[in-house]
Amino acid sequence: MRYCLGFLLCLSVSAQAPPARPKVFGVAHYSIFVSDLAKARAFYEDFLGYEEAFTLPKADGTVQIAFVKINDHQYVELVNEPNKGEGQLNHLGLYTDDVERMRQYLVSRAVKVPDQVVRSRVGNKKISVTDPDGHIVEIVEYLADSLIGKDTGKHMPATRISDRLMHVGILVGNLEAATNFYGGILGCHEIWRGNSLTGTTLSWVNMRVPDGDNHVEFMLYRELPPPDRRGGAHHICLVVPDMDKAVATLEARPARKDYAREMKINLGVDNKRQVGLFDPDGTRVELMEANPVDGKPAPSSTLPPPR
Repeated sequence: MRYCLGFLLCLSVSAQAPPARPKVFGVAHYSIFVSDLAKARAFYEDFLGYEEAFTLPKADGTVQIAFVKINDHQYVELVNEPNKGEGQLNHLGLYTDDVERMRQYLVSRAVKVPDQVVRSRVGNKKISVTDPDGHIVEIVEYLADSLIGKDTGKHMPATRISDRLMHVGILVGNLEAATNFYGGILGCHEIWRGNSLTGTTLSWVNMRVPDGDNHVEFMLYRELPPPDRRGGAHHICLVVPDMDKAVATLEARPARKDYAREMKINLGVDNKRQVGLFDPDGTRVELMEANPVDGKPAPSSTLPPPR
């Protein structure tokens, strides 16, 4: 009898154990509103050298979303619609190995999730959740029969200025809440935090995905910037092996004549060389070398968050 009761107790405890978090491999995509698709295409494709893998149509047959391919797992989605008055960011995407298990796991962590997994218009499994700052986070599971799966190995020309998206930046007002969501729940871990040279408070916190080599960068603020000034914070970062070569490549392209800004190489406070570019709607595209100039990582900031 004691053995039976103990066995039943073990079964009960096992049944109540929360599901394990599935893997989070990295940033799948960054989705942004664009006001002029032709100009956005010219920037990302003609200037930066990427190709479109496919598009999704609106009801009238015109393009709703153009998928600019960085590599087989990472895209920039150009949403051909007016923004919602909150800046250019539509949503960010992360990819996992089991989105249904992720849905169940998030339920166990009291995150509001859809009742079921759906297939997206490109054919992948997905759910969408909202982070503490109101950003939509789409969590996808890539499928071989999706548009992305069928495009494996294609649309990755040698003209690409970079073949890897290192990180995406999002505005964060409450560092503790964001860290709990991306860290405590999704499993990301902090790899660095920094502040501007003249700052008296923390400016950035980098949270690397648990099962990959890229990260989400928290762009901290005291006062939320107005919508038309959020593009500098909401950004993507593309890693390049040699910044001098990357800039020279862009300078030599015919599309350079349509990019009016200076391309100046700067040394960031993280001790890495970088160049800030801006697309036609003001979303920042940061080119960055992967390694510090002297091989020594910059120490993390010890300043307090701005709020």
